[in-house]
Amino acid sequence: MTLAVDRPAAKKRAPRPGPIRRFKDSYRKYWYAYAMITPVVVVLGVLVVYPLVRGFYLTLTDANSLNSARTIGVNQIEATYKFVGLDNYADILWGPSSYDRFWSHFVWTIAWTAICVALHYCIGLGLALLLNEKLRGRTIYRLLLILPWAVPTFVTVFAWRIMLADSGIINVALGSLHLPQPSWLEDPTFQRIAAILVNTWCGVPFMMISLLGGLQSIDGSLYEAAEMDGATAWQRFRHITLPGLRPVSSTVVLLGIIWTFNQFAIIFLLFGNTAPDAQILVTWAYRLGFGQQPRDFAQSAAYGVLLLSILTVFTSFYYRWLKRNEQLAL
Repeated sequence: MTLAVDRPAAKKRAPRPGPIRRFKDSYRKYWYAYAMITPVVVVLGVLVVYPLVRGFYLTLTDANSLNSARTIGVNQIEATYKFVGLDNYADILWGPSSYDRFWSHFVWTIAWTAICVALHYCIGLGLALLLNEKLRGRTIYRLLLILPWAVPTFVTVFAWRIMLADSGIINVALGSLHLPQPSWLEDPTFQRIAAILVNTWCGVPFMMISLLGGLQSIDGSLYEAAEMDGATAWQRFRHITLPGLRPVSSTVVLLGIIWTFNQFAIIFLLFGNTAPDAQILVTWAYRLGFGQQPRDFAQSAAYGVLLLSILTVFTSFYYRWLKRNEQLAL
């Protein structure tokens, strides 16, 4: 005799609701969160998203100060610029004057960023190690070393501009030592050295404070154990301090690269439009858009898009490189 067994019917999953339905359900559940972030989203949209979209659109046109919409007296002049596609990018990257207009500034921007961040990190790390030791008057030293960071940038740059003038205190001191007195603000080579000098002065305090915080988070028992094992100071620095600073270092170096790559204030306040060889990409973009006649809005916006693309690609590779190193270290 055969018995027929009824199998339980398989459970059918309810169909996944559509995106609009999911949004409505989420809004009913978290309406207070949406209400709180709405002002932030509106502000970001007005201050970030709209200029970004508008700027990208301008890169696809031949807009300048002569064919853009403007008002002269009571007359309203309509915009007459036209769509040119990717011509601006082609002209910047491989046009007839691409080396003078882009690649020379690109190479200098890379060199400027690498040298400044390396100086920021090395000097900041040295000062942080010094301030991490038990010194008499350590609090006073910390305040004095943070002072350049607390002073507004324009005040610092103008002070350096006065000191770097031909008759400034630096050339007077060099003359008293019978050393050459360079034209810091006129000679192209010394303009670049002066820019690096001022940027290093302004950037070291941030790096020092960040690394000092990282040093103080390292467990002191590691150093005591290493000393008991006979490790030298260099071995303790290499095997305890540097690995302990890795999370802080990776973040501050990335921030330092982004800030230095886009450092507009120091170059502009130190030289204005008088030093074409010392201009980095961001100040050159400003010069195209606002420092010449006619003002080339399209090329200036194209420089901005290229800058954003360079930093986005660099940040992506940098984080991948860090992640791979962390996995290898485990």
